[in-house]
Amino acid sequence: MDNPTLTAILRGMSTDILIVGGGLSGPILALALAQTGQRVTVIDALEKETRTAADFDGRSYAVALTSQRLLDGIGIWDTIADHSQPILEIKVSDGRAGEGPSPFFMHFDHAEIEEGPMGHMVQDRHLRRALIEAMEKTEGITHLAGETVTDQAVTPGGVTLTLSSGKTLTGSLVVGADGRSSGTAVRSGIKRTGWEYGQTALVCAIAHEKPHHGIAHQFFMPAGPLAILPLPGNVSSIVWSERAETAAAFNAMPDAEYLTMLRPRFGDFLGEISLTGKRFTYPLSLSLASRLVAPRTALVGDAAHGVHPIAGQGLNAGMRDIAALAEVITDAIRRGEDAGSEAVLARYEEWRRFDNTALALATDSFNRLFSNDNALLRGLRDLGMGVVNKMPGLRRGFIREAAGLTGNLPRLMRGAPL
Repeated sequence: MDNPTLTAILRGMSTDILIVGGGLSGPILALALAQTGQRVTVIDALEKETRTAADFDGRSYAVALTSQRLLDGIGIWDTIADHSQPILEIKVSDGRAGEGPSPFFMHFDHAEIEEGPMGHMVQDRHLRRALIEAMEKTEGITHLAGETVTDQAVTPGGVTLTLSSGKTLTGSLVVGADGRSSGTAVRSGIKRTGWEYGQTALVCAIAHEKPHHGIAHQFFMPAGPLAILPLPGNVSSIVWSERAETAAAFNAMPDAEYLTMLRPRFGDFLGEISLTGKRFTYPLSLSLASRLVAPRTALVGDAAHGVHPIAGQGLNAGMRDIAALAEVITDAIRRGEDAGSEAVLARYEEWRRFDNTALALATDSFNRLFSNDNALLRGLRDLGMGVVNKMPGLRRGFIREAAGLTGNLPRLMRGAPL
């Protein structure tokens, strides 16, 4: 074994920070902490080959401007920039299948802010591969792939994890970056609240005849929102929300019939459309942790808050968690504090709790307001969108929100080093 850090850890010696979860949040946090000299171990339930698969898995992300700054700060952005598509405009409107968008709409143009594009679309497969490769090259990070945690115990000076292989790891703090069904949260006694929406997201990539010009579209249909998100080339990512039973029926159709159902919802503004790659489905729900911290434990990303994709802000909220936690930990260590202490973790929870709860409530409310065909509600929301679109100051505020430029930003999201 030629990795001395890995050798030490497998013998049961300590690391500084233990991160459970090898998706996006875990590796991003690991890279942020490692650049300040922390020794970090990432425990990943999936094998490396699965994480780095080149196939499109349906998932693409709207990476807000401030999240892009974070990725740049940990040395990732240059690796994926050529695979990204700037989001130059966002168009939002009501709609019904076959009728086209409502005349009342919101139009956000990146030219209304000084900082540049509101964000970039990035496919999951490119981002994951870049993160794995960066972890392999970064001193101080150990990536344990194909391992799961079976037990978690808090000790007076730290926390100990037992893995499915029987090995034990110790550190000052464990971070749960292990998704909505977070085992880290369960083992820490952190409860969750939430509910199913009775909706399923049909996700695929569409090739189209005409260029999208970097414009993202959000159509609010009675059954749920349809997002058309620009990818490089004449390709867009589709996140098409339908009631669960309808989505199951659509997903069971052959590709030709599936496209027949999508076309009247999609419209013809991009010309002829065709599927490129496989189709996927994801059930939609809300899942919110009652606490972000417990003794020697912190939660980030979906482990802390899984929200409806209606605003495309789930990943970006997780990025804020990561940047805030990395800053809190780094500053505490520089002051000589114990990074896993109650006082230090309380700072992180105080920083992120309100924003996460507000996002969960906002996405839940938006989905309930827009995912229906009630004539009164349709009239009110169309009026509201029309008002926003006519008021430059209010419109600029929405653009800055979409770009992630509002609120108390951590240093990495301001483009400053930790």
